[in-house]
Amino acid sequence: MKYVVILGDGMADYPIGELGGKTPLQYAHTPNMDLLATYGEIGLVKTVPPGFPPGSDVANLAVLGYDPGVYYSGRSPLEAVSMGIQLADDEVAFRCNLVTLSDEEDYQDKIMLDYSAGEIDTAGAALLINELQSKLGRPELRFFPGISYRHLMVWQGGQTECVLTPPHDISDRKITSHLPAGPGAEVLIDLMRKSAEILKDHPVNLNRTARGMRPATSIWFWGQGKKPSLTSFYKKYGLTGSVISAVDLIRGLGLCAGLEVVLVEGATGNIHTNFAGKARAALDELRRGKDFVYVHVEAPDEAGHQGDLPIKIKAIEEIDEKVLGIILKGLAEFADYRIMVLPDHPTPLSLKTHTAEPVPYVMMKRGQLLQPDMPPRTYNEETAALEGTLFPEGHLLMNHFIKNK
Repeated sequence: MKYVVILGDGMADYPIGELGGKTPLQYAHTPNMDLLATYGEIGLVKTVPPGFPPGSDVANLAVLGYDPGVYYSGRSPLEAVSMGIQLADDEVAFRCNLVTLSDEEDYQDKIMLDYSAGEIDTAGAALLINELQSKLGRPELRFFPGISYRHLMVWQGGQTECVLTPPHDISDRKITSHLPAGPGAEVLIDLMRKSAEILKDHPVNLNRTARGMRPATSIWFWGQGKKPSLTSFYKKYGLTGSVISAVDLIRGLGLCAGLEVVLVEGATGNIHTNFAGKARAALDELRRGKDFVYVHVEAPDEAGHQGDLPIKIKAIEEIDEKVLGIILKGLAEFADYRIMVLPDHPTPLSLKTHTAEPVPYVMMKRGQLLQPDMPPRTYNEETAALEGTLFPEGHLLMNHFIKNK
């Protein structure tokens, strides 16, 4: 038996007037997802438990079958694992976004214009983070470049109790009431203020501004935590597996679960990602003998954070055609398989951030396609709510997917 999970990050949404009261999932052309809904099982799953932030870290942890109440230790440590950063027991990792803030003189009066600094390119971002390491780094505080706007800071002896706000939660809002608060806040705020001075006239930013692109005007800390410890996916389910993603968070989660990380050329984490390349890589992993493949696609989430309706619809359609479509055709060569498609959480365009409502899942096994013609169903939030089962504990869905043969 082969198992494939396709995770469309942030695909779920609210009804939109511009779409005649439909959600992007309802509006998008998704014949392959609808095929799964027609012949397979559809329902809702609550991936974010009560009391947890509705982040991709918590939600993907649950989708992979791990109870966040037992295993969650923060977002950034998972990213650190992917980046090859070894955390000591007394070290705390912080996500360090490069962001674009408005140009008010007083730092606290600035507005969060862009949580991604215009989706800054990885090479330019690395130069900025290396400059901050040179100017602000010290033995107990180290900066590490990542991908695009996503970077890390590791603080030996740092605080995990500091209250931090994800920058994508405060798009177009003044940062005053969202600056770090609590233990260690003064250190973090000082670093953020100093970063604004250092980055202001950096050649990378001057070049971006000259080209009409948003500069990275500051760093922003969030998602702190200490090194995680997960039971291996193989020990839980008896399956070997791989994870395919463009973002360090999901790669790190896969590594912590003992899954192999597969890098795909052109995988970017946005709408320009190599959708088809991810699908082909997933099939290659199954041909190499892997039992399970987890394919994560970030593009719908990025569009949701940007409030970009056309791009979110396009991202959903690209997943349907170039990821699910290719994988479904390739799975025909295997004797038996199960496949599941779902988001990790909603990223409503109207809010530009994550929410914790249940999301629609759909799963199908090969034999179900041999059934007589079935009444057509579409894959979306409404169908899942009206016709499907609800999994109130998200981490139980994986067990159902794998063992409900």
